[in-house]
Parts: sequence; structure tokens; C-alpha cells
Amino acid sequence: MLHKILNSVAKSEAKAHCDVPCGIYDPSTALIPALTVVRMMDIMNELDASGADKDAEYFNKMSRCIAEKERHATHCKSEVNVIWGDYFKAAQFEKFPQASSLVHGIMMQGSKCKTSVSRDEALKLVEMVNEFAEIFWATKGTATKRATCPYAPALEVVYPDI
Repeated sequence: MLHKILNSVAKSEAKAHCDVPCGIYDPSTALIPALTVVRMMDIMNELDASGADKDAEYFNKMSRCIAEKERHATHCKSEVNVIWGDYFKAAQFEKFPQASSLVHGIMMQGSKCKTSVSRDEALKLVEMVNEFAEIFWATKGTATKRATCPYAPALEVVYPDI
């Protein structure tokens, strides 16, 4: 019985991010973590510039921001990797040959953000993910727009124009 079920599944074509054919992909799942990386760096830099005593409270806040920055940089990379690896096929790569090098760049930039507190590095990550989002939505035939997100760090992000 199990063999029969597995054979029928093996012959099916899955088109989803989760090995179940739901077909749900959205680069916003990478943009939110990229924005969070910027926000954590902002908080860390503000805390450092505040002149606050370098006491247990300071180190607690700083270490929590570092942990979140690293977690979100990793999450951003993971979300881009899932879309690139599971959604992009030959047709998308033919139309957007730069997709693989862009994804590799996002992976490298995400790692750079994990080892840095440079806001400029985090801004590069957001811009690269924005570029990835534009390509993704173009593969769907969906126009995009850029708008400032309504929360800190209030950066411009790509949204589908629907």
C-alpha cells in the first residue's frame, strides 16, 4: 500500500516551497528579516553612541540585538534560498540569467551582516533582496512598486503592485 502511494506521489510534479503543492512563494519573507537586520544594527549603534554605562544592562541589550541580527540574517538567506532552489526553473533562469549570481551575492551579504554592525552592509542586503523581489514578481508577470515600509527602519521595499 505504502509503495503504491509513494509511486503515485513520485510521478506528481510538486510546485511549492514546502514539498506540498501549495505554490506559495513570496519574497517578503526575506525582506522582513533583511529590514530587521538593519533595525538591530540601528539599535546597537544607538545604544553604543548613547554613552550608557557598559554594565550588565548594556551587555544584555547588546547581546540580544546581536542574536536577533544574526538570526534574521540567516532567516533572510534561507528564504531567498528556498525560492531560488524550489521555485526558479529553467524558464526563469533563461529570462533572468543574473538570478543565480544575485542569490549568491545575497548569501555572501547576509554573512557579512552577521559579522558586522555596518548599517551600509545591511542596506546593501535590503537592496539585493529588493532586486531579487523584482525579479521574482516579474517571473509571475506581476508589476512591482517601491514604497517606504511603515515601520522602523522606514526603508524602501518592493511590493507587488496589485
